[in-house]
Amino acid sequence: MLTRQQAWALIALTLMWGLNWPIMKLSLQELTPLYFRASTMMLGAMWLFVYFHRKGLRMWPKGNEWWLIIGLGIPNILGWHTMSVMGVSLLPSGRSAILGFTMPIYTVLFGALLFKQPLTKRAGLAVACVFATIGLLTWHELTNISGNPAGILWMEGAALSWALGTLLMRRVPFDLRPEALTVWMMLLSSLVIWALAITLEPVTSIATFSGQMWFTLVYAVIFNYGYAQVIWFGMARNLPPATSAMSIMAVPVIGTITATFIVGEVPHWQDLLAMVFGVTAIAAVLMPPRKVKTS
Repeated sequence: MLTRQQAWALIALTLMWGLNWPIMKLSLQELTPLYFRASTMMLGAMWLFVYFHRKGLRMWPKGNEWWLIIGLGIPNILGWHTMSVMGVSLLPSGRSAILGFTMPIYTVLFGALLFKQPLTKRAGLAVACVFATIGLLTWHELTNISGNPAGILWMEGAALSWALGTLLMRRVPFDLRPEALTVWMMLLSSLVIWALAITLEPVTSIATFSGQMWFTLVYAVIFNYGYAQVIWFGMARNLPPATSAMSIMAVPVIGTITATFIVGEVPHWQDLLAMVFGVTAIAAVLMPPRKVKTS
């Protein structure tokens, strides 16, 4: 059972992750995707470094740990965060959240293909639901004159990258604390994204930013890359599987609902049905099976 403090922390974490999608969309009205991602990720990683260092954690990698950070950082941080922000720039934020959170299902599929993990009937149901989710949202994008199916490819690429990174994190041994590993993956990835932004995107003057824009930047740095990570690391080891699954399932739902109020995105019936399929898929692969009582 969760304590009251853990329950409130989990609610806060889920809200921060869910709200991040429409707030990120709001920021992209004034700042290009790669500059937004590079700046917020770097600043968020810097204050996390200070926070965890003050907590007494070993934050400086040694020897081959640098190669570990690079190898795990490419799919876990660089791939997921770069492709997802590109997807959000082309799609409604709620739709992006639904597509992005197909990642647990791809983890199961990669596990079966690469590591010969068995596929259960629940995994088969999850795959069918994911195909239904993608089909519904692709159908709407292709039939909508302002639709952009390229955004779907970006989001599914992000989900695939995250899934591969998750499998590697589970199977590659390392002595560095996960907090330090994550911070350095963020720092190094932000340098790569900075290079991409400078090369590919026009420079935007911060003097033109509105108060709304500054709010979204502060939210991304302090909450999405800050407090959410602190809460997650503080709870991840003690969180029951069913509870973590419920949190992950709630994120795209919150993202879709709050997008209506934050950026004025009214979900279509395809979005709502796709959300149902997506949540069902996540539940199928993450919720632990019920134990059968024996007499």
